[in-house]
Amino acid sequence: MNNKNSSFIMVFSALSIAINIVLGTVVGLLNIPLLFLDTVGTIFSAVLFGPWYGAMVGGLTNVIQGMLTNPKDIPFALVNIAVGIIVGLIARKWKFNLKAAIITGLILAVVAPLIGTPIATYVYGGITGDINDVFFTWLVQSGQSIFTAAFIPRITSNIVDKIASCILVSLLFNKIPKKYTQKAL
Repeated sequence: MNNKNSSFIMVFSALSIAINIVLGTVVGLLNIPLLFLDTVGTIFSAVLFGPWYGAMVGGLTNVIQGMLTNPKDIPFALVNIAVGIIVGLIARKWKFNLKAAIITGLILAVVAPLIGTPIATYVYGGITGDINDVFFTWLVQSGQSIFTAAFIPRITSNIVDKIASCILVSLLFNKIPKKYTQKAL
């Protein structure tokens, strides 16, 4: 990898972290149900540069977000790291078109809550400060276990969020000049 490519990757990775933080914050402030968009930069980096860059962007996003606004975000770095690795491996094997984006979004919609739910329940008792807390409380009050009550709203929102995020990246990826999307970067 030459200096020009490495500089491009580092700048793009930094921008991807900013994209994650800005989109996640804006969607959170707007209280858009079932949508977070806080992994768009991770997904984009993973598609362009592979799983390890995606994992780095994902992990650093949560650490930086945790230091800037909410320390509760830091343990969820594991989710964002997994998103980067999964998307990067899929994009490395197949072209990240609309079909691949939808399938990847469905995979992420299951994997992300499988990693995030234990963090939410065992570290925070299920309450993490987002819209899912309303559903979590209702499910606990209706007799569900804490794990089940934390998992159901997460998988529901992730089905919408991860598919939408992957589709958005797929559409944007196809608009980037080919010289920037070469796997040889």
